[in-house]
Amino acid sequence: MTAPISTLDHDATPILNKSDGKMEAKAEREVKEETKASFTLADFELEKTLGTGTFGRVYLARHKGTDNYYAMKVLKKEVVVRLKQVEHINSEKQILTLIDFPFVVNLFCAFQDDHNLYMLLEYVIGGEVFSHLRRAGRFTNDMTRFYAAEIVLAIEYLHSKDIIYRDLKPENLLLNERGHIKITDFGFAKIVEDRTWTLCGTPEYLAPEIIQSKGHGKAVDWWALGILIFEMLAGYPPFFDDNPFGIYEKILDGRIMFPSHFDPAARDLIKKLLTNDRTKRLGNLKGASEDVKNHKWFRGIDWQTVHDRKIPAPIVPLFRHPGDTSNFDRYPEEPIDTSSSEDPYAHLFQNF
Repeated sequence: MTAPISTLDHDATPILNKSDGKMEAKAEREVKEETKASFTLADFELEKTLGTGTFGRVYLARHKGTDNYYAMKVLKKEVVVRLKQVEHINSEKQILTLIDFPFVVNLFCAFQDDHNLYMLLEYVIGGEVFSHLRRAGRFTNDMTRFYAAEIVLAIEYLHSKDIIYRDLKPENLLLNERGHIKITDFGFAKIVEDRTWTLCGTPEYLAPEIIQSKGHGKAVDWWALGILIFEMLAGYPPFFDDNPFGIYEKILDGRIMFPSHFDPAARDLIKKLLTNDRTKRLGNLKGASEDVKNHKWFRGIDWQTVHDRKIPAPIVPLFRHPGDTSNFDRYPEEPIDTSSSEDPYAHLFQNF
C-alpha cells in the first residue's frame, strides 16, 4: 500500500488508536452501551458545526457528564414536514438502529423536543473522503482499492439486510482516526426486498434504472461503486455536465472516457459495474457481491483482514485532541431553537 499521507501541518501531534480492528470494534461497542440511557439536548455542549443540509445541521457535541464527543444531527421538524421527508427521516433512524458494522457510522441514540429531531452518532474525526480527494487531486490505484474494498464489504452487509443505500459518494464517506471508512448519511437508504420507484440520489451517481423510473433495487449501489472508483482514480466522475439533464443523457448513453493512467483491471471492473443493463451488472448477478470481490482488480485481497481493519490505511488523519474539528470545513454557526411550544408534528415522529 502507499505510504500514509498527513492531512495537517507537520507540527500537529496525532492522537492515534494503536489497537487492532477487534479492539477498535470492542471500544465502539462499549461506547454504544454507555449511551443507551435517555438524553436531552441539555446533556450536551454543542461546540462546532461539522456540516449543513436542507433539513438541519450536524454539530460536534460534547457530553457534559463524560466529556465524550459525538456528532449530533439536528433536524428541524417543520422543515422535514414541509419538504415531505418524514418517511425518509423515520426510515433513516430505523435503519441506523438495525445495523452494526465496522464501516458504517454508529447511531447511539435518538431523541426529540418540540422543534427538532436529534440523532447522536459517533464522531468520525478524519473528515470526508471528498475533502481528502480534492486535496490530493486523485487517489492512486492502491489507495482507491483500499477504500473500495472496505465499501464493498459495507454494501454486502447492507444488502444482506435488504437495505439499499442509494447515496454512495465521497461526501458521505468519512475517515476514522486510523483512516478507515465510515459510511454516513442514511437519509436515502431504504429496506427493499425487491424494487422501489422513488427518485433520489445525487445526479452524477444515479443508475440508469433510477433515471428511467423503471423501479430499482440493490444493483444501484453497485453502479454507484463504479462511479466512485472512477472518481477516486480520476479526480472527477465519469458523467458530468453543468445541467442535471445533461448528466442523465450521458449516463443513459453510457460512453466512458477513461484517462490513460487507469490500471487495466480497474478499467475492466468499472465497465462491469457501469453496465446499463442491470441484469448484466457485476454485483447483481447470481454470485452477487462475491463476483465483485473475486474480480481481478481485487486479486490478493484478504477480505477477512479488510473486515478486521488490519490493513494500514493510506491516509491517517492527524488531530490534536478527541474534539479536534480541523479535518472538517468551517461553517457559520446557528443557534438551535429550543423554546417550549406545542408540537404540531409529534404524531408524525412517534417512533423516532
